[in-house]
Amino acid sequence: MNHTTVNIESTPAMTARPSAAGKILLVAVFAAAVLAFFYFDLKQYLSLEALKANRDRLLAFTEANYVSAVAAYILLYCVQTAFSLPGAAILTLAGGFLFGSVLGTLYVNVAATSGATLGFLAARYVLRDWVERKFGDRLGPIQEGFAKNAFSYLLTLRLIPIFPFFLVNLVSGLTRIQVGTYVAATAIGIIPGSFVFANAGRQLGSINSLSEIASPRVLGAFALLGLLALVPVVYRRVSGGRA
Repeated sequence: MNHTTVNIESTPAMTARPSAAGKILLVAVFAAAVLAFFYFDLKQYLSLEALKANRDRLLAFTEANYVSAVAAYILLYCVQTAFSLPGAAILTLAGGFLFGSVLGTLYVNVAATSGATLGFLAARYVLRDWVERKFGDRLGPIQEGFAKNAFSYLLTLRLIPIFPFFLVNLVSGLTRIQVGTYVAATAIGIIPGSFVFANAGRQLGSINSLSEIASPRVLGAFALLGLLALVPVVYRRVSGGRA
């Protein structure tokens, strides 16, 4: 499949931004959500202990209100991802526990991809200056990778978490990667990790820490998948050198 490579310089399409008032409002909403999360200590509800303690009530609610439970789950996960809040691993475990390995992975994929895309768009059109100031010293390697082959590089970043998930969302918005390419690479790249955690959620009672899930064997498999995703980049470079 042929994907357009990116250039990290700005383009006219990227310069179209919200009005000053709209930008201030969006930044205020973002800041308020993050502050509320930590002020009310909502992180306590996104822990393995809390999930285990409430599993019977969560399961009962899901069985009695399946559609509402799915909608609430996807919305909560999407918000968590969009605002770069902690708790993704716990939410993925909960998805597997409540909905099963396959459906849990599907719901996680929809929610995480949607939330990541919102974060990506926010970085591109609203938070660009803040992202550059905050993560300027870490942007170079990521942007260089995007400039070579956006799809393959982003797919590799999703498969091998070299950089935090939220950072990739934000930095991607500073490149010229197309939204469709970003969504496709993200949706495909997070499937293996989502399935591993969702499947583990089915044995929630036997899990004592998240480190038990991310074993060296599992991480090695992700690394292999990530290297395979770089094959098109290597091939293009080799074939280009022979031309």
